[in-house]
Amino acid sequence: MIFKALSILFWIIIELLIDRYVLQGIRGAFQKWRLLQSKAFAIFYWGCSALCIAALITGGYADFAGTGVRAACLLITFILLICKFTFILFIFADDIRRKFLLKRKTSAATTPTLTPTASHNQAAPATTTNIQTIPRSEFLLKAGLLAAAVPLAAIKTAMPKGSYDYHVWYQNMYLPNLPKAFDGLRIGQISDIHSGSFYNKKAVLGGVEMLLKEKPDLIFFTGDLVNGEASEMTDYQDIFSKVKAPLGVFSTLGNHDYGDYGDWYKLGDKKKNHQDLIATHKNMGWDLLLNENRRLKINGEEIGILGIENWSEYSRFPKYGRMDLAVKNTDDLPVKLLLSHDPSHWRAEVLPKYPQIDAMFAGHTHGMQFGVRTEHFQYSPIKYVYNEWAGHYQENMQQLYVNVGFGFVGLTGRVGILPEITIFTLKAGHDPSLPIS
Repeated sequence: MIFKALSILFWIIIELLIDRYVLQGIRGAFQKWRLLQSKAFAIFYWGCSALCIAALITGGYADFAGTGVRAACLLITFILLICKFTFILFIFADDIRRKFLLKRKTSAATTPTLTPTASHNQAAPATTTNIQTIPRSEFLLKAGLLAAAVPLAAIKTAMPKGSYDYHVWYQNMYLPNLPKAFDGLRIGQISDIHSGSFYNKKAVLGGVEMLLKEKPDLIFFTGDLVNGEASEMTDYQDIFSKVKAPLGVFSTLGNHDYGDYGDWYKLGDKKKNHQDLIATHKNMGWDLLLNENRRLKINGEEIGILGIENWSEYSRFPKYGRMDLAVKNTDDLPVKLLLSHDPSHWRAEVLPKYPQIDAMFAGHTHGMQFGVRTEHFQYSPIKYVYNEWAGHYQENMQQLYVNVGFGFVGLTGRVGILPEITIFTLKAGHDPSLPIS
């Protein structure tokens, strides 16, 4: 709790220092604009700064805000910081330039000079026409403001393009106790469809076809089929009904799948909506796991597929999951694969209480739909909220994979963190890239 409070205080101080420097730069760029030099503008400016700080706290720390609100707050704050940092580079360059000039003037003032006396025969110096020019400081600062707008324009342009730019990620998953019959098994994972946000059926179908082209042996879907209402799937059920695999499609629910974020006229409407959503999974041929498990059998050997309802470490998200029910009668299985929507569940409950879970498959974070992700590097502001937010993680013998989502919510589009289809290959034995403990 103390660390969290200090972290909040640190970011508030940083934000205030940046905003003070930016205000100085704006006023320097428009020195003749009386409004910008006025007290009224200062009040307005610091009011906007307070809103940015509130957005930062809401996005990173507030328990009362929903996923979409938190993601939007974090993204807006982060984009504004990029713009401010760009502008600050120009302010800093101008400060250095002015200090250098001041040093030269001071040096020149201390050096004695001889002024020649004009003779009567000398002609008076010719008068030159005054040409109005923009002072260098003003020009540099205005150029900085223009440069600061470039990242904002680039992000605005790129975000819609990333909505349906599906990418396939490949991951080998080594399991020491994996039966021979499952060695080489291919699992496909998609997560966070959020059908209520879609506006292009052809593009969505293209993503589904990319998944099927990989020919996975079985498929996992790890929650958030809709934004809140089962009816959102009306136009997309036929597309996702095509998601089939020889050994089946196993699914679970996410925090958006319970209708908790909607305004229901009466309690019965919410209950019916939830029943309709469960029926949608069944109609598509998906095996929905609600705090239960299935035995997957190949050539007489078995592993367990477990799925729980939403369980989050954070109080703002529901805890419907029951691991005690999901693991029931699975003690004899050599490998147990868990579907659980929220990755915070792994560190909060799975690691300390359920060492028998070999690997957990999650989604939920979306990678905030903004950041950088390559094969060897990834960054998103969502890392300040979730320890595990994208890709593969391992602690001792237990593993977690976080899929950044097939769809989008809150923000219409993605930048850098693109919609994901994951293909796992199960391998018996120890990961050769890791040291043997």
